[in-house]
Amino acid sequence: MFEYPELAESRLALETQDEIFKPSSFWENASAEIVEELYREGIEKFRSLPLPLSFFAPTYGSPGGGFSQEQVKGLKNWLLENHPNAKKPQLGLGLFLDGLTQALSDYRVLKASDDIRSLPELHQFSESKEGDPIEHFEFEGRWFSRSSLNYLLGLAFLKKHLNGDVPRVVLEIGGGFGSLGEVLASSNIEGLKYIDVDIPPTSYIAQYYLSQVLGEENVSSYHKTKDLKIIKIEDLPQASVFCSWQIEMLQGSVDLFVNFISFQEMEPTIVQNYCNHVSRLNAKWVLLRNMREGKQIKTNENPVGVKTPIKSDDYNSMLPNYELVDSSIIPYGYETVDEFNSELLLFKRKAKT
Repeated sequence: MFEYPELAESRLALETQDEIFKPSSFWENASAEIVEELYREGIEKFRSLPLPLSFFAPTYGSPGGGFSQEQVKGLKNWLLENHPNAKKPQLGLGLFLDGLTQALSDYRVLKASDDIRSLPELHQFSESKEGDPIEHFEFEGRWFSRSSLNYLLGLAFLKKHLNGDVPRVVLEIGGGFGSLGEVLASSNIEGLKYIDVDIPPTSYIAQYYLSQVLGEENVSSYHKTKDLKIIKIEDLPQASVFCSWQIEMLQGSVDLFVNFISFQEMEPTIVQNYCNHVSRLNAKWVLLRNMREGKQIKTNENPVGVKTPIKSDDYNSMLPNYELVDSSIIPYGYETVDEFNSELLLFKRKAKT
């Protein structure tokens, strides 16, 4: 068994917080199970463990692609045994099942759409292998996962509308293992401050990952700030990871707020509270990725789900101080095989009248 005292401390503190900062029904059981898996297997390989792969370390291939590892192996073996000389179909099936086909498709969109002359720079990024990723793709000498390509596409989408208004202070809620912080750290933005607010254990995992990638001295965390009543954004280092309830302590302004996918895993009251803080912190831009139709509803037959789905249209009322600038499913988002739409939404703060 592995021991992580800081994780245990933040989990204990979580129990005393208001319900609005605790895990949603979607995350309640998963959070506890992820903690147990980390204690059992170790955080150093979190990107190859079953539960992180199912909840916050997405893959193109198994399990994110919809096929189990047993199904992937069975399909490959069937083609090999029944058509041993069909080399091209074997290669094609392998690339599809392993996720390379879709990963390359996303990379091509990134290459075609990104203006390398403007900030944030995206063309220099190469992802770390920290966390022992089960899936990593190399394109033109640089490394990517589904998580990093999701963020890179989102930032390319954002860049179309910035017109030189480079975001230097970026707040994210529900940042997974810290991918966006890693991407932004290589974007050549002077004075960058990335802030990730999340529930433990994912906040602890992001703290670990960013400390390994950027250096512990460049990352603030719950452990370093737990006794503060006010956290001044202007005093923060390059990256910071805080627990959910600490968003109330943040003081200052942010240029960009980002949420990719995790809002759709929360209940409306939780999302509305976070949106209120986004407005309080004067975010100029809001970049979201959400399932247009909403997440699946939790039932006895399907225990992993939400009570009330958040749909794309809900953000118009949740963000009254913002106006929708653009949206995209194709090319920057994703349409699933069962016709659900992962949609990117970009809002800008309304001018004061």
